[in-house]
Amino acid sequence: MLEMNARVADRKRMGVLPLRKMSKLAWNEAMWAYLFIAPVVLGLGIFYIAPSVVSLYLSFTQWDGLSAPTFIGLDNFVQLFNDDVFTRSMWNTLLYTIGTVPLTCAFALVLAELLNTSIKGMVVYRTIYFIPAITMPIAVGMVWKWLYNSEYGLINHILGSLHLPQPNWLFDEKIAMFSIILISVWSGVGYSAVILLAGLQGISASYYEAASLDGASKVYQFFRITIPLLGPSLFFVTVISFINSFQVFDLIFIMVGKNDSLLDSTRTIVYNIWENGFKYFNMGYASAEAFVLFIVILIFTMIQMVLQKKWVHYQ
Repeated sequence: MLEMNARVADRKRMGVLPLRKMSKLAWNEAMWAYLFIAPVVLGLGIFYIAPSVVSLYLSFTQWDGLSAPTFIGLDNFVQLFNDDVFTRSMWNTLLYTIGTVPLTCAFALVLAELLNTSIKGMVVYRTIYFIPAITMPIAVGMVWKWLYNSEYGLINHILGSLHLPQPNWLFDEKIAMFSIILISVWSGVGYSAVILLAGLQGISASYYEAASLDGASKVYQFFRITIPLLGPSLFFVTVISFINSFQVFDLIFIMVGKNDSLLDSTRTIVYNIWENGFKYFNMGYASAEAFVLFIVILIFTMIQMVLQKKWVHYQ
């Protein structure tokens, strides 16, 4: 008994609350925590999880958006994998992703390295390069559509003044996708550069000082210190870029959406989903396409999660 009283006295002296009061305090903290995260959880459930579940159900039905859905089993998926248009859109999306992600990450890494230097007005430069990331894709597409104009566009005007070939950027099937990839890289490099810049500023200067004392060149420091320690940021940028690339729609719709002759070379999965769902009112088939896209993104993300163990190093 004396020993127990001594323990209670020690707990009071150390400022430790009794178990009953501690439980009440923990309960209050938990309630406040749930209250603060409730808007995000409700938004996630209402606008993401619930529509995903409904879309999965609709993928097994035939529905025009007005009448009652008719359950047809796996017919949509069977038709999907025998659809040449869907296969072409898959390849176009993969080509767009392969062209966009490496270029965006490479340019963002170089830009982040340049923005990490200490020169006058660096805050202004960082803001300028980040502006495309916060600009609406519709506005970006409209501006670049005029820049790409074969007769009055600024790009061809500059190329003509330099006596260089003036390609028909948006109406040539061979380079239409390449033109859209350039726009995506230009608009996405600013966001990725900011993420990588934050990672660069988190690297201790002692690593570079030690390497300089050992006679290491700037190039050696970049490949042996900067890139390995920047692994987590590079991994995040790569995953986000992959996911965004597989979901591209705005630029395709704005740049070539009304030109049926170019859709074969630029059509993407999401554009296909929109066309089947909201143009032809085949919601069940569009839902099946959306579910396949989800599986594809999930597989690519899981592959990156597995591979990141070999090249991502956490400090």
